[in-house]
Amino acid sequence: MDSYRSLTYQIVIATYKRHRTLPEEASHALYEYIWRIMKKRHCYPYRINGIEDHVHIVCEIHPSVAVSDLVRDLKMLSSKWMKDSGLFPDFKGWSAGYGVFTYSRHERSKIINYVRNQQVHHRKEDYRTEIRKILDEFGVGYDEQYLP
Repeated sequence: MDSYRSLTYQIVIATYKRHRTLPEEASHALYEYIWRIMKKRHCYPYRINGIEDHVHIVCEIHPSVAVSDLVRDLKMLSSKWMKDSGLFPDFKGWSAGYGVFTYSRHERSKIINYVRNQQVHHRKEDYRTEIRKILDEFGVGYDEQYLP
């Protein structure tokens, strides 16, 4: 019997200390690299976008892949690639933590559009405010001192 699933994930990873080290002109290459990593792991990325201090990934994750393993690999491999590429000279690494949230199929287009419009969205709201809202929306408790 086959396994069936319909889980849409939003993964959010921030740069170390939220330093603004992801220049917009180089980010497309980073998103393509992340896309390739995900495809190799049989995951399906719907949309990848972000701004200078964080990246959002909307995707489906294959049932054989643990979310924590995927995020670890994305951060490790992309960090090495970014440093080797020369496109991100100020990049020091990713933050230790990450956010991951699930959405129903009915919410998928809404979250894809939200991620598609990150540049517009962040003209009004910084990353810290954004992550607080997401955590509150999902009922996730947090300690302010550990927010990126």
